[in-house]
Amino acid sequence: MKNADSGDTWFFVDEAGDPTFYDRHGNLIVGQPGCSQILILGFIETQNPKSIRQALLTLQQEVVSDPYFQKVPSIRKTAVAFHAKDDLPEIRYLVYKRLAELEFRAQFIVARKIEKVFRNNFQAQETQFYDHLVSHLFEKVLHRYQNNHIYFAKRGSRERQAPLLAAIQRGVHAFENKVGQSVTTNVEVLAHRPRGEPCLSAIDYLNWAVYRAFTRREMRYFRVIEEKVSLLVDWYDSDKYPNNWYSRRNPFDIEKTTPL
Repeated sequence: MKNADSGDTWFFVDEAGDPTFYDRHGNLIVGQPGCSQILILGFIETQNPKSIRQALLTLQQEVVSDPYFQKVPSIRKTAVAFHAKDDLPEIRYLVYKRLAELEFRAQFIVARKIEKVFRNNFQAQETQFYDHLVSHLFEKVLHRYQNNHIYFAKRGSRERQAPLLAAIQRGVHAFENKVGQSVTTNVEVLAHRPRGEPCLSAIDYLNWAVYRAFTRREMRYFRVIEEKVSLLVDWYDSDKYPNNWYSRRNPFDIEKTTPL
């Protein structure tokens, strides 16, 4: 393990899908309307978040001031923040083009929602399931820079900085055990709403591209940003193990995966 660089790096984290398995009556609802078949956690990493912010804010201003979009109801949401699910297809195209021009790296963990695994490994607890993925997402990346700033997209009113930091530290400890060395870098975990932080819009868009690949088997969005992706793990695709880890040496393509 190399010594940490003395500088700072920033991670912007978001999810696609949800960790829900059951309705309020205890019935399994995975794959039913409103409940996803997968949960994706992803981050973008950058040493220069200001350049990403400025590029996306400039594009946002261009879009909301363009007469072509003025009478479209969804433009009010776009004026707050880019969000792949809600933005018009024309806007989505512009955002993906801009993201392809920017400097950052991205990693993802895709978790298929398998009830047996959920009950046996996580005692049917959504937070355990979610935090386990957080641990693995950050296990091998926090030793490279001395100061690591991790921003999670904050949804709703729940704040979980302390549990998320604990999950991240478990991942770091697992890495230490594997390499036989201590990681002495600093880690800061913060929650931030996508409004006011364009870097969270960036990871929202990348997550959406991965989500479309898995749920629609549609690669065209991913193709635009695939050069940014250094790792994508299809965590519970046991049929493809060990080739369910996709990287530069084994590039991700949805045709390599087991269909949901």
